[in-house]
This record gives sequence, C-alpha cells and structure tokens, in this order.
Amino acid sequence: MPRHARIDAPGALHHIIARGIERSNIFRDDIDRENFLERLGDLTLQTQTICYAWALIPNHFHLLLKTGNVPIATLMRRLLTGHAAGFNRRHRRSGHVFQNRYKSILCQEEVYLKELIRYIHLNPLRAGLVKDLNGLDSYRFAGHGAIMGKNPNEWQSVDQTIAFFGEGISQARLNYCEFMRNGVDQGRRPELVGGGLIRSAGGWTEVQAMRKAGILNKSDERILGSGDFVETVLADAQENMQQRYAWKAKGVSLDQLIQIVSDLMALRPQELVGPNKARNLVKARILICYWAVRKLGFSMTEVANRLGISVPTVSVAVSKGEDLVCQEGLSLGDNTNIKK
Repeated sequence: MPRHARIDAPGALHHIIARGIERSNIFRDDIDRENFLERLGDLTLQTQTICYAWALIPNHFHLLLKTGNVPIATLMRRLLTGHAAGFNRRHRRSGHVFQNRYKSILCQEEVYLKELIRYIHLNPLRAGLVKDLNGLDSYRFAGHGAIMGKNPNEWQSVDQTIAFFGEGISQARLNYCEFMRNGVDQGRRPELVGGGLIRSAGGWTEVQAMRKAGILNKSDERILGSGDFVETVLADAQENMQQRYAWKAKGVSLDQLIQIVSDLMALRPQELVGPNKARNLVKARILICYWAVRKLGFSMTEVANRLGISVPTVSVAVSKGEDLVCQEGLSLGDNTNIKK
C-alpha cells in the first residue's frame, strides 16, 4: 500500500512518535538523551517551532509540536538523521536506528491539546521509569518537570503550555497537577496515538453508536479530530497539493521562478545570488524562498544552493514570505505569472 503524504501547515499541531528499529533502544544512557535534547532544542529555537510536551522512553519518544517557520518534516529529518549519526558513531555501530517512518498525527488543537500534553507527560510513569507523580516531577527526560519548575530549559514552550490550565502561574500549575492526577489511572489510551475514525470518535463503541444513529464521519489515519476538522484539513491539503502539482506540471524550475520574481522587481536574476542586503534584493529573495519551498515543493537546501545563501536564511525568508504576499496581494497564478 502506498504511503500517504504527510499533512502540515504553519501553526499545525502534531503528535509525533518515533521508535527504535525492531523495538531496540534509541537511548542507551543519559548521554544519548542529552545529545538528543540538545539537538531538539537547537532545532525548535532555530525554526520557531513550539514544543508543548515531550517524553523520552528508552526505545521511543513522543513530541507535541506546533509547526513553526519550516515544515515538521524538515525539522524531523534533521533531528532523526543527526541523532542516528551521533548514536552510531558513539556506540560504534552502523545501520538504521529508527523503525520505518516516524508517525506524525495532525491534531485538532482545541479538542486534544490538553489531553495530549497529559498523555505524553505520563508516558514515563506508564513505562515504569518513575514510581509516581512525585518522581515524574524530577524526571529529567520529559517535559513535565519543566512545567513544574524543576528542570527548566530555554526551548520548551512552558509559558504557552501552562496558560491552557489557568491564569497566573501558581493557579495554572495547581490546575495542571490536578489534571495530571486525574489521568494516572486512565492507562494507555490508543485513541490518542493516531488518527482515523475510531480514534477521533473516542473508541469502537462510539463508532458503532454513530453508525446506528446514521451519523457519517470523515476519517483519516494521519489526523486526530472531528469529522468536520478532518474534512477541512484534507480540503486545504488537497488544494495546496493541486496547486503544487499544477505548477510542477508546467515545469516551473527554480531558474524560472527567479526570472519571474526578477521581472516583478525590475532586477536582473544574477543580482539575487548572494547575501546582498539591499532592501529590494532581500524582498525578492523572500518571495523566491517562500514560493519555492511552500508552493513548488523545493527543499530549503536546493534554494539555498541556488541563491548562494545559507539554509537558516532561507528558513527565515520562508517564514516572512507569507506575510509579504498577503500584505502586497501577490500570488503565483495558474499561468505562473505573478498576480496582484
């Protein structure tokens, strides 16, 4: 069966799970865990990705991330590739570290965010790595400790996370603790580790009840949310994909895109290569980076190499591009001519 394409968008919430190959450990000791967290922290800060929750278990990990200025797939590729290379080098081994593709489930934030924070942060307790919530408070390798003020770090979005549980840090933390205590006896919750109709509805019993009542609900294994949410996400993804394929089918290359933007900005294409800081050149490169990555599907590395700039510079430009095209009413039309 062919793999489904990943679904993503700026501001999308993802529950990500990655496991070791053949269920082997991907973290053998604290050094492995610390190396992984250092890499994760650097990437989330560089890409302005919000991290609400995370937990490291010896043979897998969970992350709850909101897409920043690069796609989640880009962040995860860099995270997993970097960890695998460092892990193999340190332990003098070769071959795959992770099992197949990581699982990434796009989640309906207003319904599932708090539940996922709790589910992920209780993972070390369910796995027997800590005895109780008091032990979880000081456990260094899950995001719960940072929320409790015990293991602070600069990259976890603690303030944004705790704000979902009330106003004022003290009261919000008390509410969070009560919420966590109420989840300890829930055990494993398969409805929270993937998409699909059964998970989105809350279990097979709910699906059967919906069918008996004649209620039809859209489902997709990549999405955790209500039927309406799934339909909206799929419609947006399909529209973006159709546009991308339409432009790709017309054979729009990076060079052609550079020419289009050059004409728009009354520049010569060769002026856009390199880190020149002139305002009109910076604006032109922002447009090229945004359309190339978000609309035409080129990688940031391809764009960086063609423009003679760094990948982080492309990343920043992509994040600025959406605001720029909205402010100026620009779009890359069906005929690959700039429309205004």
